[in-house]
Amino acid sequence: MTEAELYTVYKGVYMPASIHPPQSLKYFEEFSFRSDDIIIATYPKSGTTWMQEIVPLIMSGGDPASVETLPNWQRVPWLEVGQSQLNLEQRPSPRMLATHCQYNVMSPSFFTAKPKVIYVMRNPKDVFTSSFHHHRMASFLVNPGPQTEFLHKFLDGKVQFGSWFDHVKSWLNAEDKERIMYISYEEMIMDLKDSVARIAQFLDKSLDAEVTEKIAERCLFKNMKQNKMSNYSTVPRELMDQTKSEFLRKGTSGDWKNQLTAPEAEHFDAVYKDKMKDVKYKFVWD
Repeated sequence: MTEAELYTVYKGVYMPASIHPPQSLKYFEEFSFRSDDIIIATYPKSGTTWMQEIVPLIMSGGDPASVETLPNWQRVPWLEVGQSQLNLEQRPSPRMLATHCQYNVMSPSFFTAKPKVIYVMRNPKDVFTSSFHHHRMASFLVNPGPQTEFLHKFLDGKVQFGSWFDHVKSWLNAEDKERIMYISYEEMIMDLKDSVARIAQFLDKSLDAEVTEKIAERCLFKNMKQNKMSNYSTVPRELMDQTKSEFLRKGTSGDWKNQLTAPEAEHFDAVYKDKMKDVKYKFVWD
């Protein structure tokens, strides 16, 4: 199926229509935030599922029941999916919520309530690589087709949730940066224990060294991948055919080197250099 058949265009970006129908987008636009909400914001395939494991464990003081009893889309719901059946309005604080949306399209109450945000970034070459495999297994996304063709779509922002460059810049340019924690997928790979400790500190959650260690151990990719409440294995094959590609595939950094050809990588670098030339933030992968 084509983009026109599978996607809706919302504020200039593609979104899978089956997951984000008009009523879901209306729910997102009108959502009422609280000041003590915790928002996990990411561009797709940047470490969202990982953070949906880490944050509940931190907030529960390391209690594994927090990630073993509910699928991640229920424990940390997607705002733009409009899961009104989860009665988010009735949930006790602090609520944990997720979004793939850019900063500038958040609902009005987001800017007045000023909840805390954890914004996770990842090397866009690895984002592309993960996205390419994800598009092969998810029926609600356009078949990626030839790799070079999909690469041009990705670099042009003609994929779900638009341009990686626009997305990252929108959150890096956000106001009230003191309420946003910027962290990269690569930092988490390099030192997960330190990352857990920093996230806990940002969330004003006091954890002793032993609990921090246990959370980090549990959230190692190889361990998290075994959690049926996190690996999307309960999702029907009609939606996600994990025989084509696992949802939690490798969890590594630098896999793009096995995916992109030398000319593709060179083209990617040229586009990246141009698009990010005015960005002052120092990325781990630069």
